[in-house]
Amino acid sequence: MKISIVLGTRPEIIKMSPVIRECERRGLDYFILHTGQHYSYEMDRVFFEELELPQPKYNLDVGSGTHAEQTGRIMIGVERVLTKEKPDVVLVQGDTNTVLAGALAATKLHIKVGHVEAGLRSYDRRMPEEINRVLTDHISDYLFAPTEKAKQNLLREDIDESKIFVTGNTIVDAVYQNLEIAKRRVNVLKDLGLKPKEYFLVTAHRQENVDVKERLKGILKGLELIHEEFSMPVVFPVHPRTQKRIKELGLSLDGVKVINPLGFLEFLQLEANARLVLTDSGGVQEETCILGVPCVTLRDNTERPETLEVGSNILAGTKPETILQSVKTMFSRENNWKNLFGDGRAGEKIVEILERV
Repeated sequence: MKISIVLGTRPEIIKMSPVIRECERRGLDYFILHTGQHYSYEMDRVFFEELELPQPKYNLDVGSGTHAEQTGRIMIGVERVLTKEKPDVVLVQGDTNTVLAGALAATKLHIKVGHVEAGLRSYDRRMPEEINRVLTDHISDYLFAPTEKAKQNLLREDIDESKIFVTGNTIVDAVYQNLEIAKRRVNVLKDLGLKPKEYFLVTAHRQENVDVKERLKGILKGLELIHEEFSMPVVFPVHPRTQKRIKELGLSLDGVKVINPLGFLEFLQLEANARLVLTDSGGVQEETCILGVPCVTLRDNTERPETLEVGSNILAGTKPETILQSVKTMFSRENNWKNLFGDGRAGEKIVEILERV
């Protein structure tokens, strides 16, 4: 069996890293195709090195553009590679344009598609990610659902149960594996002069937050209120997109420690040692749940409802007062919740299933 692993963004590299390591461990015939959806391959080369992963065999370097332009360019590039390589199965992960384009190109060439992290739903069709994940699920042959809830979402959409496998989420494997690498390679708390459990960590990058002035303004004001209330450092590695929008909209940020974006290992270490994390990222909601760190989500909905149910996460939206109140709620909550995302063997299970089917 020959496997093609198609990825295009750093979160996909992180979540596919356990699958790649398992393919390596078993000596399987596989290759990595990097679409370059977010960054050029040159910018991501160090990321593969940092996570001690083999370099991709193919790099499309599609770059940015409208959703249609980007998806189209990825499809053209992926089709060319798949026609040449003729893999038996293409693996995609998550909900990006790379995922939809990779799955479409493979399906039209009659190549089996495996969707890692299938079945997530926010039920908000305004989010491009929701459209990508729904369409990909409906054209995939193997749906690797991270949780029982994700499986139920798929069954409600009349997807054949024989195609669905509950494997746990590869993020659990990735967090454990990559934290070990981080311990060997970085010491970001020392570099930033921070003490464990004595700072807040923030991430914000989603289009529906940073491109809408009122929402971005609300988030920034909320961060200022938190700093005033708790007198603890609020550390904000600012995504380039967010930085650009703050400047364009003429917004300011007082009392917040703004830093440049971090490498994944530094970020993971910072996340593991934070007192609380505020984010609009789906992956960070999962990671904090696994790490036992309280999370406040700066969105009105989430495709990770399990985090709300176990109590590791709360939805705050973007109103400053609600953000502050949510932080107060989570600050006093015991972090003894159950991790519902699996036992850290999802990568192994996915590869085992592919070898079996």
